[in-house]
Amino acid sequence: MSAGAAGGPGAPGAPAAGAPGGAASGTPAPVRAPKRPHALREGVARVLFATAAALSIAAVALICLFLLVNGVPAMAKIGLPEFLFGMTWRPANDLFGIFPMIVGSLYVTAGAIVVGVPGGLLTAVYLSRFARGRVGSFLRSGVELLAGIPSVVYGFFGLVIIVPFVRLLGPGTGLSVLAASLILGIMILPTIITVAQSALDAVPARYYEGALALGVDHEHAVFKVVVPAAASGIMAAIVLGLGRAIGETMAVVMVAGNMPIIPDSLLSGVRTMTANIVLEMGYAADLHREALIATGVVLFVFVLLTTMLLSVIRKRGEAR
Repeated sequence: MSAGAAGGPGAPGAPAAGAPGGAASGTPAPVRAPKRPHALREGVARVLFATAAALSIAAVALICLFLLVNGVPAMAKIGLPEFLFGMTWRPANDLFGIFPMIVGSLYVTAGAIVVGVPGGLLTAVYLSRFARGRVGSFLRSGVELLAGIPSVVYGFFGLVIIVPFVRLLGPGTGLSVLAASLILGIMILPTIITVAQSALDAVPARYYEGALALGVDHEHAVFKVVVPAAASGIMAAIVLGLGRAIGETMAVVMVAGNMPIIPDSLLSGVRTMTANIVLEMGYAADLHREALIATGVVLFVFVLLTTMLLSVIRKRGEAR
């Protein structure tokens, strides 16, 4: 055999061309990162999240405890029927009937829903299915700006613009149920628009595309298919707007007139439960102060019922 044949590819001692880990490959073995720092970060994050959740629950529990401890005894002293259904609020004479404030809150909230829901839903549909390009971006920025405006600015706008307009409609000062409803209707627009638009955007594209495939035009596909499919999310938007309207205070104080009577028309003054607490808590003492806290208990029950209604609507939507 020749020397060239001995040095061929089959010669003993020569490394194979494709052998792993050979000297010719030059690839170092991968080094695994230690797992302990990653596990430590996960543990710290878990503790932080659990602490934040516990603090949130504790805050809600303390608020509930404060309301119950200070409000329920006042209801017992005054008498629950007299407190809830009494027609006169006159602390100087120990008369603490909040029924006019309950009715006033319901009137103003209902008016805000009538004003805010149609415009909010139509705006949400437009932003979700019709607005494109710069127009859509501009309108979305406007909605975000509305959400960030302080309530006192809304109240000042209502006092300067809306109240004089309402004054032209009939007798009175313009500080009325109508003025409060209009300003609250504007204030709940961002909530309704944002939540309803999210619900519309979450509708599967195949619903809309299937409607178009059947020969339906764009408008009918949106209003006959997409909007009904997002019904649960739209209802959630309305309920959240309702909760915002019930709890609003400062703007209502500035434009509602603050009279603790049952209004006989939209142009009459009104006082809501939140306004009653804000206006009198600064100087209230003894039973008067406890009655205001009891008013907060009633308001808390209203908000709790709203939250429960929202939960039911969401569960029904998930079931569908």
